[in-house]
Amino acid sequence: MSAVLATPTDGDGRTRVAVTELIALRARVARVSWPPVQSRASSAGQQHSRLYGRGMDYAESRAYQPGDDVRRLDWRLTARSGKLHTKLFQEEREGRVLVLLDTHASMRFGTRARFKSVQAARAAALVAWFAVRAGERIGAMAFGACDRVLKPRGGVRGALAFCGALGEWDALENPAQFEPLSDALARAGRLLHGASRVILISDGFSCDEAARKRLLDLRHHASVGVLMVGDPLELASAPAGRYPLEHDGVRREVALEADRQRETFQRALGAGQQRLGDLARALGLRRRTIDTTADPMDAVTALMGQGGGVT
Repeated sequence: MSAVLATPTDGDGRTRVAVTELIALRARVARVSWPPVQSRASSAGQQHSRLYGRGMDYAESRAYQPGDDVRRLDWRLTARSGKLHTKLFQEEREGRVLVLLDTHASMRFGTRARFKSVQAARAAALVAWFAVRAGERIGAMAFGACDRVLKPRGGVRGALAFCGALGEWDALENPAQFEPLSDALARAGRLLHGASRVILISDGFSCDEAARKRLLDLRHHASVGVLMVGDPLELASAPAGRYPLEHDGVRREVALEADRQRETFQRALGAGQQRLGDLARALGLRRRTIDTTADPMDAVTALMGQGGGVT
């Protein structure tokens, strides 16, 4: 644990991911009163096995057959029916959660509170701690400028490794590399390995038309949730004024005075979230949108729990 806490990649929590902050989110998840994760979902990718064995969950009883374990006899049903009956149990398989994390250069943008990349990491860490609470394994795949995979691991150690990976990936130099969302989803499909749920965290700028089929393919194997992360300037028209923007050390000032000018600016910046949101809505996927100033707790709780799919 100390290796994670002392990681040299720990950032300021604004432009770089602070691993210590991600680890501290564990305490917040522990205080959530309603269990947000249903580990035996009845949707695609369910963990509930129909293998009858020495599991802890009672399934049903049936007439005794030669070779059945006499220790599993259902004495109450036997007494009522006058015939021997055996209890059958469902073996619960350990669930797996796979987080797909967008690391494109567009995520390194923010006008308030923090970069989208930092907010995305905070949300991903909450997903990890919720998974630990539900007894599920947590894994991750970064796509875009960073191409990395973290194999699913369980327990607190798994979540700590997950948080550490988020910090390490954020600290990597991000080249101007672009990966269409459809390509990333295709890779994710090959990495599922029994994952019961997938959480996509992105600003949507890599969303392409081919992503529709890939999301449908994923939905056949797992429960899919989409968390769209945006800057306030991307999600709503800014008040009239002059805004300083900096990119690669170059500082410029953008004048946004007229209503039409501000609306055009907002539509251009928010095109990614709009595309991904429209796609998730059309496919009926569970979805939420947060900006860089928001507390991601409610959005993550809804995606990991039983809440509706509206933004």
